[in-house]
Amino acid sequence: MKQVDTILRNAIILTMDEEFHLFDPGAIAIQNDKIEAVGDETDILSSYSSDNILDCEGKVLIPGLINAHTHVPMTLLRGLADDLRLDVWLLGYMMPVEREFVTPEFVRLGTKIACAEMIRSGITCFADMYYFEDDVAEATAEVGMRAVCGESILKFPTPDAQSYEESLAYCRKFIERWKNHPLIVPAIAPHAPYTCTADILKKSKDLAVEFDIPLHIHLAETAGEVENIRNEYGMPVIPYVKKQNLFEAKVIAAHCVHIDPGEIRSIKSANVGVAHNPSSNLKLASGVAPVKQMMELGVNVGIGTDGPASNNDLDMFEEIRLTTFLAKGTSGDPTTLPAKITLSMATRIGARALHISHLTGSLEPGKRADLILIDINTTHNSPWFRHNPEIPYSQVVYSTKATDVSDVMVNGNWLMRNHDLLTLNEKELLAQGQEFAKKIDAFLVNRESSVLSKLIAIGGASEEESFEVQVKIQIKDANKPIQILEQSGIPILRKRHYREYDTYFFFEDPTQGRLRYREDHFINEKGEVSNVRSRLTLLGVKREKHYPQQVMLSRSRFLAPATQSLRFYKEYFNPMHSLEIDKDRKRYLINYEDTEFFINIDQFTQPLLGTFLEIKSRTWSRKDAEEKSQLAVKLLEFIGEHANEPISEDYIELVRKIEY
Repeated sequence: MKQVDTILRNAIILTMDEEFHLFDPGAIAIQNDKIEAVGDETDILSSYSSDNILDCEGKVLIPGLINAHTHVPMTLLRGLADDLRLDVWLLGYMMPVEREFVTPEFVRLGTKIACAEMIRSGITCFADMYYFEDDVAEATAEVGMRAVCGESILKFPTPDAQSYEESLAYCRKFIERWKNHPLIVPAIAPHAPYTCTADILKKSKDLAVEFDIPLHIHLAETAGEVENIRNEYGMPVIPYVKKQNLFEAKVIAAHCVHIDPGEIRSIKSANVGVAHNPSSNLKLASGVAPVKQMMELGVNVGIGTDGPASNNDLDMFEEIRLTTFLAKGTSGDPTTLPAKITLSMATRIGARALHISHLTGSLEPGKRADLILIDINTTHNSPWFRHNPEIPYSQVVYSTKATDVSDVMVNGNWLMRNHDLLTLNEKELLAQGQEFAKKIDAFLVNRESSVLSKLIAIGGASEEESFEVQVKIQIKDANKPIQILEQSGIPILRKRHYREYDTYFFFEDPTQGRLRYREDHFINEKGEVSNVRSRLTLLGVKREKHYPQQVMLSRSRFLAPATQSLRFYKEYFNPMHSLEIDKDRKRYLINYEDTEFFINIDQFTQPLLGTFLEIKSRTWSRKDAEEKSQLAVKLLEFIGEHANEPISEDYIELVRKIEY
């Protein structure tokens, strides 16, 4: 009789191996960190002995659940912003708060809170993607959980790197430190095709191949993402990343909501693992992934919770049940994804999706001792029938709740016994988490009260004020000033032709100013649109000063590139109301008496205001403004339009008179 460290007996054992062996009553022998044997109780007890034989009291014993995709430190952002579109949620709230607060301390605390929640949910292994992943790995290993830890790579600055080159260098050191660790599998995580350049994807793949580690990435999560990639590169997401040779690595593809049968075959042939995140996809209205089709074609599809800021929990039993319900409901076939198969997606197939099935995912000799015990002696899980061997799988999937998990073991070590966590102090963790919440609350309250703060928060804003001298008059003939200007001998440094589409946002508090979203369509000599540029400008509501002849010194407070859609900015800034102005603009940059001026010839199409001549010049001091105002009047007279009455109002004020 062979001596082992531990024997667990008197359990209903669902091994979740390829043959779905079930032992009732069953027993499992554990030596060090591995499973020595599993089988009928009488066979195990007759072949193995131990000084530590535990009676499982008829509980269900299954492999630990595998959370195939999450962002564990975001437990500290749970409930921060809900009921928003994905882009507004991510770019308007998550990323600004992360830039402000995410540090190694933040990450370690968030990870430990997540580990406590996941252990209670029966999760023994998770695939993470976040920043300061070295600290995520340290906290996870300290707790005793298993994880695939992916260091995030993006094309713009992140909390742990100012550039993607810095992220890649960090990732290399991270991989070298954790490679071959008993609990941690290091990974590289280029965030998504829309947040990474082709070069980032290729370099991330190269690093993954060099070290033979997983590559974790979001793919085809939303219809908008797919449409944008198709518009920019002429192909959907999966062909695009395949073209970057991404699939040469061991890819873990989160979401894959919007992929077609051809793309499913592509990821199958490349052995891409898919992480299905049903709750997150529904909450963010991303859609429902074609899990039935993926499973039928043999793709390894695991189940994930996604981050606790987008779900908002780490309950794998909820995700398992939702996975099978969605597949049945969308297919109209109640036999789709039977409980046995869905549970295997959360265990054995999930391990395959993460490329770690040699370590965990099923209860088989040689694999790590990662397992959980489920108490079925509960009202919501009674009674249990025994006439059909499929019933135990159905009971686990359809009736069991996370609170039924009583014991959790990872790598041969108990992390929870009789509902008591052994490696974490929940009370202290929650108190520390609430302190972070107070700081984030204060930050958001201050930010939400200021349009300027919200503009700066989403990045790219220029923080210096820009003043300009301007004077404008209404004209009848757009060609007349152009002819005079081009025949005058005044040096024309540059000329442009645009169609400008402006949307002005107005806020309840007028002291906030007004925000302008401008889309410039550049028109070439053939009259075709050659380029499109979008910008945000936060404008002060008050003119700073009037000079003679109604020359005005106005202020354009902050400028930022508009990298998102107009819809995004409407939802993010939530203005009281908005107004639209469309015009055709011919712009000249000239040098008049050693001073640069812009001359705009503006013809309005929406609303029909008419045609205007506008003269502008940047200025940075009062004295300079006074000198330029005099030159502007002189230039106006030179062009020959001085007889018309100058207008002292901005275009938007003229439009508001019409609207109201």
